[in-house]
Amino acid sequence: MPERLRYRNSELSEWVYADRSPLHGTGLFARRDIAAGTYIGTYWGPEAKRNGIYVLWVSEDPDDEESWRGRSGRNLLRYLNHSADCNAEFDGFDLYALRDIAAGEEITFYYGDEFHQSL
Repeated sequence: MPERLRYRNSELSEWVYADRSPLHGTGLFARRDIAAGTYIGTYWGPEAKRNGIYVLWVSEDPDDEESWRGRSGRNLLRYLNHSADCNAEFDGFDLYALRDIAAGEEITFYYGDEFHQSL
């Protein structure tokens, strides 16, 4: 877990920004170079009770239905798009760079096998 969470848009905007995406609608882009392994920010919002737009689900044990927790995204991280060749991943609700990400590059993560197979 990072020393200090970065979840407010004012904090995140030093690292990322939202803009039109060539992948889908609005995307999230790196404002600065981000080194592999760097904590980018925390997906923030109220607890989700059901699936919907901008809801991120995480689980310590994907096979245990009771362990799934969802958040309805209210910060800039809600604009993350899917890519099978992603450059970031979540550890719980915290987002980390999987590889070096260049300033201006879209930040993406893998939504999961179920989503990917539906494409």
